[in-house]
Amino acid sequence: MLFHGIFKLTNGFQGIKDLLSANNLPEILWLGVPVGEILAPLCILFGIFTRISALVVSVVMLFSIYLVHAADVFKLGQSGAPMIELNLLYLLTALALFFLGAGKYALYKREVGFLA
Repeated sequence: MLFHGIFKLTNGFQGIKDLLSANNLPEILWLGVPVGEILAPLCILFGIFTRISALVVSVVMLFSIYLVHAADVFKLGQSGAPMIELNLLYLLTALALFFLGAGKYALYKREVGFLA
C-alpha cells in the first residue's frame, strides 16, 4: 500500500478526485488516500496503532474495489486468479491485522480493551 500512496503523492490525486466525482461521492474523500495508503501503512510497519491503521487500510481497499474494480469483482484474469486479487490480498491482510493485532514486536501496546 505504501508504494501506491507514494506514487499518488508524487503524481497527484486528481485521478482519485475524478473517480469520486464520477460515482457521486464527495470529492473531500480523497483525503482518505494519503491517510490510508501512506500514514496507516507506516503505522502498521512500526507497530503503532496497528488495529486502527489496519481498519483504515481495509476501508480504503473497500473503496478501491468499489470505485476502480466494481466491474471486475467476479472476473478471472488470464492466470485464473480473480482480477481483484491484489485488492483482496491487502483487504484480507488488513482485516487479519485488525482482528489479531500487531503481535509481540509492536512499538506501542495497549493492555486494556478490544483495540489493544
